[in-house]
Amino acid sequence: MKVLSVFGTRPEAVKMAPVVAELRKHSNIESKVLVTAQHRDMLDQVLEIFDITPDFDLDVMQDNQSPTDVAAEVLRRIQPILRSEQPDWILVQGDTTTVLAASLAAFYNRVRVGHVEAGLRTYDRNNPFPEEINRVLADQLSDLHFAPTETARQALLKEGIPAERIHVTGNTVIDALRVIVSRPANGSLPTYPSGKRLVLITAHRRENFGLPFANMLAAMKQIADRGDVHLIYPVHPNPNVRGPAYEMLGNHPHVTLLPPMDYLGFAHLMGKAHLILTDSGGIQEEAPGLGVPVLVMRHVTERPEAIEAGTAKLVGTDTATIVCEASRLLDDSAAHEAMARAINPFGDGHAAEKIVRVLSLPSIY
Repeated sequence: MKVLSVFGTRPEAVKMAPVVAELRKHSNIESKVLVTAQHRDMLDQVLEIFDITPDFDLDVMQDNQSPTDVAAEVLRRIQPILRSEQPDWILVQGDTTTVLAASLAAFYNRVRVGHVEAGLRTYDRNNPFPEEINRVLADQLSDLHFAPTETARQALLKEGIPAERIHVTGNTVIDALRVIVSRPANGSLPTYPSGKRLVLITAHRRENFGLPFANMLAAMKQIADRGDVHLIYPVHPNPNVRGPAYEMLGNHPHVTLLPPMDYLGFAHLMGKAHLILTDSGGIQEEAPGLGVPVLVMRHVTERPEAIEAGTAKLVGTDTATIVCEASRLLDDSAAHEAMARAINPFGDGHAAEKIVRVLSLPSIY
């Protein structure tokens, strides 16, 4: 059996790394890796950490590229590889433009698609944008759906996906975290004053550009103004993020702005945080595994399990709401403890084994 794993961004690479590692253990599987390099530098960091050398690198990243640009280049460059390699399966992960384009190319070439992290939904096509539509379409193009939770499975069933094609595996990011936390960080981590609690920030979503992001930055400034916490914010290189972030927070004495961190260092920093403010999807899964409460600066989430389990809370992009909820967790130790000790709903760290086991079933063929 020939399996081609395809990914293009850092989050995809983190979540596919355990699957690639598991595929390597099976002598009856010829496993190859194709990266699109939709995000070049941040992707390469993860490849190094997990010792993955791609067999194919489409190298599509360009400055100021749009989702249309990425999709067009992936479709064009992956075609000859599919023709020459003729894999039995393509594995994709998540909801990026790489996922959609690779799934569509596989469908056109009659190659079966396995979608890792299938079934996540907000039911709002513009939030997150373009990820919600990417994953809906990828699921329609896929032959096997590896749903991280029962909620995701139910979403797929409601869309008419046959039950026998859906397998609940847990989320592979928990597998990745198990590997990461067992290793020392590369070099020194960012420092902050002793005696102050760390509030870790990530914020970069396209749908938050403009006024919503300005509101989020204003909230961060007010939280930093408390003086009893220190904010560390690895800033995404997108000019719509970097410019406003440095303008608002660049000179604040209780804020450290950094370039994007490698995943190993960032995971260790997450473990040191008292609280995380984010508009990311993946951190809603990762932080609970480290016992860190998450406030999600979005109005909807494709990971309702985190909200229901109490490991995360939606706070939107309103300045006052973000400050109020952050202050509650900083001032009320019982409220913080309740979120920190809530049970992570995203699996047991053996998702990759389950995925490869399903791929190896005779009934799949």
